[in-house]
Amino acid sequence: MMSIDKNMQTELEAAAFRRLVSHLRERTDVQNIDLMNLAGFCRNCLSNWYRDAAQENGVELGKEESREIVYGMAYDDWKQRYQSEASAEQAAAFATGGNHDHSSSDS
Repeated sequence: MMSIDKNMQTELEAAAFRRLVSHLRERTDVQNIDLMNLAGFCRNCLSNWYRDAAQENGVELGKEESREIVYGMAYDDWKQRYQSEASAEQAAAFATGGNHDHSSSDS
C-alpha cells in the first residue's frame, strides 16, 4: 500500500467531506430525522462539527453560517423547502434509538 503524507491525507479528507456535503445537498428527500435514526448523525451534526473544527483553529463561525456551508442555503430556507413533519414512527425511533448525539453544539 502506498504511503500517504499528512498533506495528501488532509486533501483526501477534504475531498471526501465536499463529496458528502454535495451528496446530502442532492438528497433533499432524506430527512435529518432519518439520518439520525439510521446513522446517528444528521446535517446539523455535520455543521456543528464543522463549526467546532473552525473554533478549535481560532476561526469564529456562527451556527447559521456553518449550517449554510452544509445545506448550501440558509437553514430556514432548506427547512421550508424540504423538511417534512416527522411521522409518529420516526419520532418514536428517534426518542428510543439513543442515536441522537448533539452533545457538541445545539441543533
